[in-house]
Amino acid sequence: MAKQITDANFQEILAEGKPVVIDFWATWCGPCRMVGPIIDELATEYEGRVVIGKVDVDANADLPSQFGVRNIPTIIFLKDGQMVNKMVGAQSKEAFKKEIDKLL
Repeated sequence: MAKQITDANFQEILAEGKPVVIDFWATWCGPCRMVGPIIDELATEYEGRVVIGKVDVDANADLPSQFGVRNIPTIIFLKDGQMVNKMVGAQSKEAFKKEIDKLL
């Protein structure tokens, strides 16, 4: 299951020192509901190696602004605290895995 990432706990998650994948989503977003289960599966598959989480854009204003999220779903990939890639819109599980594997 993906972690719930918030404006308040983001720094703690970065402090773990692992690559981080964040799914920016909202409950009212149809494509987000398609991506959500894929993100949860990936969180289980990469557990212990990569932190995979979700940010509800309606409940958190700082993180979407910090990473320039204009459309959802947006998935960002962080390595050493720096964004190395961003994918906008629904993608396949294989596309996400390819990007996550680049972080390892």
